Amino acid sequence: MSIFSDKKILLGVSGSIAAYKAADLASKLTQCGASVDVILTSAAQKFVTPLTFQSVTGRKAYADADLWGDDAHVLHVNLGKRADLLVVAPCTANTLAKLAHGVVDNLLALSALAATCPLLLAPAMDGGMFDHPATQANLQTLRGRGATIAGPVSGHLASGMSGVGRMIEPAEILGHIRWALGRGGALAGKKIVVSAGGTQEALDPVRFIANRSSGKQGYALAQAALDAGAEVVLISAPTALTAPVGAKVIRAVSVQEMLDALLAESADALIMAAAGADFRPKAAAKDKLKKRDGIPQVELEAAPDMLKTLASQTSRYRVKVGFAAESRDLLANAAEKLKSKKLDFIAANDISASDAGFGAETNRVTLLFADGEREDLPLASKSEVAEKIIERIARLLG
Repeated sequence: MSIFSDKKILLGVSGSIAAYKAADLASKLTQCGASVDVILTSAAQKFVTPLTFQSVTGRKAYADADLWGDDAHVLHVNLGKRADLLVVAPCTANTLAKLAHGVVDNLLALSALAATCPLLLAPAMDGGMFDHPATQANLQTLRGRGATIAGPVSGHLASGMSGVGRMIEPAEILGHIRWALGRGGALAGKKIVVSAGGTQEALDPVRFIANRSSGKQGYALAQAALDAGAEVVLISAPTALTAPVGAKVIRAVSVQEMLDALLAESADALIMAAAGADFRPKAAAKDKLKKRDGIPQVELEAAPDMLKTLASQTSRYRVKVGFAAESRDLLANAAEKLKSKKLDFIAANDISASDAGFGAETNRVTLLFADGEREDLPLASKSEVAEKIIERIARLLG
C-alpha cells in the first residue's frame, strides 16, 4: 500500500487487555510497508512484552527502562520528532489524562510531548470510565489540539460488563491511520464522488435483477482518493464490503436511487465505477411471486442511463471518469461510450477474463482518453489500478 511507503509510525501501547491487539496492528502496519517503532508503558508490559513487537516489526521495541540507557537524553526526542504519526492503541484513561495535561512520567508521554506529528488515539477502558466527565474533558482538550479519536465502541468489556469502552479493531484503526497520513496528498482540498457496486432492480418484495459486480474496484478507488487527501463521497449499491474510513457513504439500491444521489452531489471529479442495470422490470409485483401461480411474465424497460444524464451536467463535475465492462469488442465499445457519455477518460476491462473484472482481486484495464491517448495497465491488484486512475485524475485537476 503506497500510502505507507517510507512512513514512520510511532505506536504507543498502554496498559489494557486490548494491548494484545496492538501486536496485530503493528504487524499489519509493517506488512503495509511502514516502519513501526513501539513504546510500551510499564502497565502494558503486564499484558505483552517488547519481544512480541520486535518479532512482528523487525525493530527494537522500547520500554521505560530504555529511557535511562546510553541514549536517554535524546531517545524520547528522536522517537517523537522522526515520526510521521503517533498512534496510541490502546489508550487507557490514565494515558489519556497524561497526554491531555502534559504529565511526562514515562517514555511514551515524553515522546508524545516532543512529537510534532499528528496524534491518533484509540481509547480502551472499562465500564463507565469513558463516559466519566473527567475522561470526556480530557478528550475535548485533546481534540481541541487536533488529535483524532478513533472509537471506542460498545461491547463486552474485561470486567464482564457491557458498555462503551471497547477498543476498535486493528483493521479499523489501520483505516484511521490511512486517513490521517493522506491529509496532505495531491487531492487535498478536492472532492471526489465515487459510485460502486451493482444495482438491484426489484421483481417483487424478495427478488431482484442484479449483476455480478462486487464493488471491489469502486471501493478501492474511494480508498485511493482518500489516500490522496480528497474528500470522498461513496455512493454504493449493496455490497458485502466495509467502506473506507473517512468516506461519506450514501446507500443506493436501484439505478434511480443512485442517479438521484449523483444529481444531488457536485464535485471536482466523478468516478462511475458502479455497474448500473441497463434494464429493469417495468413494474415490480406488490406481493411475492408464487411458484404455484406459474412462471411469471416479466416485461422489462430501459433503466435510466446515469452517465448520459450526467453528460449534460457540465457544471456539476469538472472531471468525469467511466468504466466499460465488456465481454466482446472491448476497445470499440469503450471508445463509443467515452465519446457518447462525454467522459474525460474511461477504464475498459474484459469481464470474460478469469483474473480480472467482477469479483476478482485483480484487474487489467486500458485507459482511453478524450484526447486520443491510450494507456494499457498490466494485471494488478484493484488497489494498484485505483491508484493509477487517481493519479490521472489528479493531473487533470492540476
